[in-house]
Parts: sequence; C-alpha cells; structure tokens
Amino acid sequence: MAEERTTAAVQRYLNDLAGDSPAEPVVRALLDRAVRRLHQLSATLLYRSYPRLARPPLNLQPDEMLSAVVERLLKALRAARPANPRQFFALACQHMRWELNDLARRLDEQPTAVELGDESVPAPASSDSGLSPDARRMLAAIDGLPEEEREAFDLVRIQGMSQSEAAQVLEVSVMTVNRRLNRGLKLLATTLGDLYLSEEDPAAS
Repeated sequence: MAEERTTAAVQRYLNDLAGDSPAEPVVRALLDRAVRRLHQLSATLLYRSYPRLARPPLNLQPDEMLSAVVERLLKALRAARPANPRQFFALACQHMRWELNDLARRLDEQPTAVELGDESVPAPASSDSGLSPDARRMLAAIDGLPEEEREAFDLVRIQGMSQSEAAQVLEVSVMTVNRRLNRGLKLLATTLGDLYLSEEDPAAS
C-alpha cells in the first residue's frame, strides 16, 4: 500500500510538472515525497554493488549519497520530463550509478600513501577500488540493455524489489517482469561471456 501511495503521489507531481506550474517548486515537492524510496534505492545500490565506497577511506553513507543524487535530479529535471513513476525512478537510478561511478573513479585516481623507508619503492597501483573492472563491465552491460529489460533488471536485481513490486511500478504483469528479467539476464550472459552470471532471481518469491 505504501508503494502504491508513493507511486500515485509521484504521478501527480509529474502531471503538475508537465503542465503550466512553475517547475522548481514541483520538482522539490516531488523529490521530498519520493525521498524514502530514493534513500532505500541509494542504500541498496551502495551496499550491494559498491561496498568498498562505504569503507575507509571514503566511508560513504546512504544519506550523503542521497544528497548528491537529489542535487543531480534537481538539475536533470530542469529539462527532463518523466511521464510516469517508471521513467522517474529509472532516471534516478541512472544518476545513482553515475554518482557512484564518479566516486569510484576518483578513488581509483588517488595516489596510495606509503611509508618511506631508507629506500623508496613505488607503490603498486591499487585494485581495491569501489568498482572492480568486472563490476565496470557489468554496469556498462546493464546500461546497454534495451530499455524494458534494463528497467526490469534495475528494479529487481539492483534495487531489490520483488517482481510484484516491480510490476506495479512498471504497470505490467508479474509475468511480463519475469520475461523481461530473463531476457535481460540472457543478454548480459552473452555480452559478458567469461563472467559468471547467476540466473536465479533471489528477489522472486
């Protein structure tokens, strides 16, 4: 019921945004209404796909990530006009990934601090970043999926929704979500090739 109320409220604000109302107050009200869902999505993506960013030296917390994502969405929604909650949350997830990718990239680029002894030895390049090369490949492959498959994968496998919850957001049947998810998994398995990708959906019940 809470998810349905959030979805209905988001749709109402999106309708206002598409009309003649001043955009900025509507966008701020929209983000305020959706903040709990955005916080949940931020935490899920951070801890599930970017756990290194939550540990030293960055110690990123979901609240900090949410603030950065809200700032990104404030800018994006000056031009973007999602027509429904499905498009709005897809836009939010895209900016979440971009924010985390940027943080991981900056972390990779930081020089490694080493204690200098009598002889200086160059420190090896750190591979313990917030985003491993395999994770980069997987996220690039996810972004390259067709829209319907990418949305289903985002909602179920990244955001941790059940298939029934994803079906409500996408306004389709659970069977349609399942078909899109399976197609997405097959496309990812083909694209990634050498990486193991489990086809068991832990969110399905």
